[in-house]
Parts: sequence; C-alpha cells; structure tokens
Amino acid sequence: MIKELIGKILSGICGLSEEALQDGLNTQEEKNGRLGAILINQKTITEANLLEALSIQFGLNYKTHLPSEDLNIGFVNEIPVQFLKQYKLVPVITSDKAFIATNDPLSFQPLDDLKSLLDADDIETILASSAEILKCINLVYGMKSDSAEQVIQNMNEDDTDLIISEIEMTGDLLEDTSDAPVIKLVNLMVSQAVKERASDIHIEPSQNRLKIRYRVDGILYDKLTPPKHIQSTLISRIKIMAKMDIAEKRLPQDGRIETRIADKNIDIRVSTLPTAFGERMVLRLLDKTNVLLEVSDLGMPQGLQAQFDQIINSAYGILLVTGPTGSGKTTTLYSALSTINKPDINIITIEDPIEYQIDGISQMQVNNKIDLNFSKGLRTIVRQDPDVILVGEIRDLETAEISIQSALTGHMVFSTLHTNDAASAVTRLIDMGIEPFLVTSSVIAILAQRLVRIICPDCRESYIPDEQSLRNIGLTKKMLNDGLVHRGKGCPLCMNTGYHGRCGIFELMLLDDTMKSLILQTSDANAIKNKSIEHNSMATLRQDGAQKVLDGITTIEEIFRVTQQ
Repeated sequence: MIKELIGKILSGICGLSEEALQDGLNTQEEKNGRLGAILINQKTITEANLLEALSIQFGLNYKTHLPSEDLNIGFVNEIPVQFLKQYKLVPVITSDKAFIATNDPLSFQPLDDLKSLLDADDIETILASSAEILKCINLVYGMKSDSAEQVIQNMNEDDTDLIISEIEMTGDLLEDTSDAPVIKLVNLMVSQAVKERASDIHIEPSQNRLKIRYRVDGILYDKLTPPKHIQSTLISRIKIMAKMDIAEKRLPQDGRIETRIADKNIDIRVSTLPTAFGERMVLRLLDKTNVLLEVSDLGMPQGLQAQFDQIINSAYGILLVTGPTGSGKTTTLYSALSTINKPDINIITIEDPIEYQIDGISQMQVNNKIDLNFSKGLRTIVRQDPDVILVGEIRDLETAEISIQSALTGHMVFSTLHTNDAASAVTRLIDMGIEPFLVTSSVIAILAQRLVRIICPDCRESYIPDEQSLRNIGLTKKMLNDGLVHRGKGCPLCMNTGYHGRCGIFELMLLDDTMKSLILQTSDANAIKNKSIEHNSMATLRQDGAQKVLDGITTIEEIFRVTQQ
C-alpha cells in the first residue's frame, strides 16, 4: 500500500514514470531495501523529491534549511553525537521553536529514544536532508561549552599520567569522549585552531612556562598558556598521534596525522625541534576539503592574469614563482596546473610535501630517508614522457640544471625559488652556477608574490589617511576615491583583528628579447628590475598592493608590512 502511495506521490511531484517505478520495485524484490533509497541510487529521483513525497505521505513538515543561529546546545552532554549521526537525527531548539529533524520518518525507535532523552514527548518531528542534519549536528557539537582554556584551568598535577591504550584516535575529534585531560586538551586545541582558520599551531616551551600560538592569516597570536608540568605529556600525546618516537627527545622528528573535524578532513604535519627547555613542536594544518582555487581567485589584476594564462599554456620553458615561505607560491602553481589539466596533457610533479591531490596528475613525494630528492626525482620524471613538470622548489645547482635541460628539450616546467622579488630570481640562478645564456634560453617569466590580509567585511569602515602613510606605499590623496581608504574595526568574525582571509599581490617579469640581452650583460637585480619596469611597464609588488588599497581590498599598513624592504 505504502509502495503504491509513495509511487503515486512521486509521479505527481517529479513525473516518476510507471516504468521507472516498476524497475525500482523489481530491484527491491531482488535486493530488499527501501524503495526511496533504490530510486535515488538509480538516479530516477533526488533526495529532495523523496523528502517532499514523504512529507505528504506522513503529514510532516519538510525544511530545506535548518537554523544555524540562536541554537540551544544544552542537550549535547546528554546525547552522544554518534547516536545522532548514526540515525541522522538532530534536535533543533531556538528561542521561538523546537523540533527534531530526521531523514527517515520510519525510524520510530530512535525517535522515541531521543524524545525520551530530551523529556519532550510532544516535540514536533520534521523532515530534512541528510546533509542539512549532519551540518547542524557538527555545528551544535562544535559549540560545546568546553574550551581548551577551561580544560587547562581544570588541570592539576595528577593529570600528566598518560596511558598509551587511551590514545587510539577516533575518526572525528568531535566524537572523542575521552575524559583524560591531556587528550581533551589536544582535541580542543586542534578543533579550535581549525574553527579559527589557523594554518599552524606552535607549542613553545620556555624556562618556566609553555606557550601555544596559532598562525591566522599569516600572523602569530598567543592563544593558550598550559601549566609547564604537562609539557612532556602534551608533546607525547601528539607524537603518538603522529606515529613518532616518543622516547627520542634529542633529535628533530617529523610526523603526520590524518583526522576529521566535523565535515572537514584535516591533514596535520608535525615537526619537533629539541631546545634548551624541551621539545618545541609545530603542527601545520592542511584542510583537504578546501577546493583548489582558480587562477581568477588569486587576486591578480586583469591584465597580469591574461599574461599569466598565456604563459602557463606555453609549449616549453620555465615559469618561476618566487617569494618567502608561506607567500602562496604552491597555491598559485596548483591553480595553474588545474587550469591546464586536460586529458591530452601528461603532467607530473615532484613535491615536498604534496599539499593538494589533483585528479589526472601524477604526483611524487620527496623522501630524504631513501635519498629521493628533487634532482633524483626529476631525472626519473623526464623519462616518463611529460608535457608539464612541476618541481616543488629549485634548491640546488643539480635541480636547476635538470629543470633547464627539461625546458630546452620541449617541456614546460613550473617551479619556485625563495627570493624577494622577480629580478632577484635571475641573480639567484646565476649565483647557483647556471650560465646566463642558459637562464635566458629557458626562463620565460618570473612571478613574485606575497599574501596580504583582506579587510573584514563585517566591520569595514572608511577613514581619512595621513599623507605620510600614503607616501609609504606610493600614493597621494589625489589618487583616492573621495579622499578615503578602508580598514576593519575588529569584530567577532575576524577575532578583533580587522582582517578575514588573504589574497595575493604580484609582480610579473617577462623575459623578452630586450630583457634577455640585459641579463647576458649583467646579473644585477636592481638593473634588471628597473629595465623591466621601464620596458614592460611591470607593476611592482608595492604598486599592485597600492591598487588593492585603492580598491578597498586591504589596508595601507598591511601593504607596508608585507612589502617593506
């Protein structure tokens, strides 16, 4: 009866044909299971179609979106998150309404159990998609009243005993119900860092205290000061998670943790360094659910982006991206690779580490333990018939020579160098021992970049700047719109910093015939830079930054901080 009824309702809602319905019923007879789930698997209907039909069949409300603000989370300590995730249920309680969202109106027993736990037998049941329910569960349990600060305050001397059997990782840090304070502290420290968009966690011991700092949008902020007596236990906990040797405290070590926090898959690179006051540890957080940026999302000016697109589609040559550590070089190159990634092109990379995995691209990890470095890996790659090669970094003469030979034999090579600006990359290659004629024969362009923080959209305000600040980045009051620039006041969204997110500033130096002639005569970076500005109208990093101040993207102080020599 229900099968016929749901079929009729679906035919009215989404035009489900008799043939498709019968096909679903036949599959159900063969394999059992719910008719709705079978029709979704056969791509005959969508989950939204089914929920709409079920709402009519059972007389329940169907909500496409669940509230995300003003949520009461008083139930989180009473109801295990695993129970809600298993049965796809979530209580939604706000100041003016209360209901239980479910994905399956036939899960009577779990619904009754939940109502009993909430002591609310008459609470309304509504239907919602599984994605909305999981999103709401993650949001509510991520708002738990426990914080890393509170765990630290409640710690005492006895909390440093760590039993190894307690340390097995759970799939989701939000689901870890361990009572061990150190385990709780690590879980909260990592989940709080992810919530605050931190890229790194620094655990820094000194003589009498322990300091934990987060790097957010490129700036380090003091966050926690746990008691000194938990230092070795805290470090040991993270070492075990990262499969490192907890007995070795005299040598630097590297490890890796793969975990999940709510709906984010997080890859954590762990590095230890022995110091006079104990081991210093840095955790680099990589959100693997982050979508690769398109070139258009990097913040390049329109004209420069058009030139960049033309360069990355070249048949051969070297494109170098330069800048200090953490300036977004790898992200730029990944964006370029994803732009040109097509089935008819063979792209191979050698990286340290592999930060994003891209479908259709062969990626190789440097492994110094087995003596697989950039130069050895690159020698192998050129025998794999590549069209495009990405070398994570040119660190030595041998890697530079093989990269140049690859470019000269018809390959497009992308790589990075640690130099302050585009012109200095030429000087650096020549200093390594590369002949100037080889540089001019192979390198087609050099892109220098930095990351600047973006003004927070929620607390953005206009103000009149002083002339000295404007002069610092090469602007005058006449160049401003209405004589005003922008900054952030500070609000909860940006943690009172006035900034939220980052974008790039760039300078692109093209090596055309004029520039090549100059490089054959001199390797002086200043002469090369000045000629590129004069001949190719190259905008410097500071000039691109100044334009972003005029456009209201960032602040004067931020451009001066990032581009000062």
